[in-house]
Amino acid sequence: MSKFQPQRGTRDLLPDEQRKHQHIIDAARRITRRFGFEQIETPIFESTEVFARGLGEATDVVSKEMYTFPSRDGSASLTLRPENTAGVVRSFVSNGLSNQTPVKHFYAGPMFRYERPQKGRYRQFHQIGVELIGQSQPQADIETIAAGHMVLQALGLDDKVTLELNTLGDTDSRQAYRDALVAYFSDFKDQLSEESQERLTKNPLRILDSKSTSDQELVVAAPKFEDYLNAESQDFYAEVKAGLEALGIAYTHNPLLVRGLDYYCHTAFEFTTTHLGAQSGVLGGGRYDGLVEMLGGSPTPGVGWAGGIERMALLLDQEPEQPQTVAVLPLGADTQTEALTLAHELRQAGLVVDQSYSGNLKKRLTRANKAGARYAVLLGSDEIAQGKVTLRDMQDGSQDAVDRAALTDRLTSLVAPL
Repeated sequence: MSKFQPQRGTRDLLPDEQRKHQHIIDAARRITRRFGFEQIETPIFESTEVFARGLGEATDVVSKEMYTFPSRDGSASLTLRPENTAGVVRSFVSNGLSNQTPVKHFYAGPMFRYERPQKGRYRQFHQIGVELIGQSQPQADIETIAAGHMVLQALGLDDKVTLELNTLGDTDSRQAYRDALVAYFSDFKDQLSEESQERLTKNPLRILDSKSTSDQELVVAAPKFEDYLNAESQDFYAEVKAGLEALGIAYTHNPLLVRGLDYYCHTAFEFTTTHLGAQSGVLGGGRYDGLVEMLGGSPTPGVGWAGGIERMALLLDQEPEQPQTVAVLPLGADTQTEALTLAHELRQAGLVVDQSYSGNLKKRLTRANKAGARYAVLLGSDEIAQGKVTLRDMQDGSQDAVDRAALTDRLTSLVAPL
């Protein structure tokens, strides 16, 4: 074994796995395009401040998980993106898109977080996501959730996930609830986990989704968010729920589903699964009306989600279909040039071609089978002299002679071109 291996928490995506990833990305791109989302690609690294501001200094991501390094000349601090909402919003601001709202972006690509690797969680991982910037109405939340639901449906995963929904209220409701949580948990500070003690003043809502047993026991009796929602926040949440019901999208209210950052408000949602052990989150997001302003833009509402490609790939029941392959098998050194020319012609016609370079017929047919070839074209010198080739069906073993000039049309009628 080579001494050079992928770094811990990273892995090589070999063709079978990459095929699943591409299948998920293609489906998501196709489905979200129906909702008007167009693809964007932001840099893999940004100024550290984009994420420090966008995610918050008090978050675990910023304080513990980011890959941060100085620029080559030492003039700036750079960070590999740990998520892509902040990068997309930075792009919205820096490209002056505020006069083009609503802006609807789809993205796909790698993200980076220093975490303990486990099933479905890596230090380099991949996400798909959408961001709808510039719409404050509940309909934007409904549409965004519906897009995520339809992506999961297209992948055959809708029966493996549950949509959990909550409201974070508006700024006034959120502040009132935050104050109530601080007052409540302060009375039990000594019983809180060390992590939640740190969160008490910086990020108290995150105590609600703590995994600590002692924290969870305290959370049971903690103040409930719904008791602090003003009428506007209640109406917003009611409209989101009614919209989902009208679309036939089932959901479960989860009062402990939170987003700990101040710019998040109103809708929070997550599609979760019980099929992946501890890693239950598959696709989730929420409304972030304060983020654009935090990154230097004018006050602009936004809502979006991100989905983990690795986790979706683990949930797929079926392998994505591969394009059918045609094998070109020259029989003798004097047919190699003709085989090369024929393979090129078939590829220009859109067919996937596996070309054999050496070995006897049996070995070449074995290779063709391993390559998943649906048909094989056998080229012998006598056949070439007569302007013909032998076309072999690799499933039933039948074969017949075909005019060389008619071969491309014959194969494209049997095998779907790419």
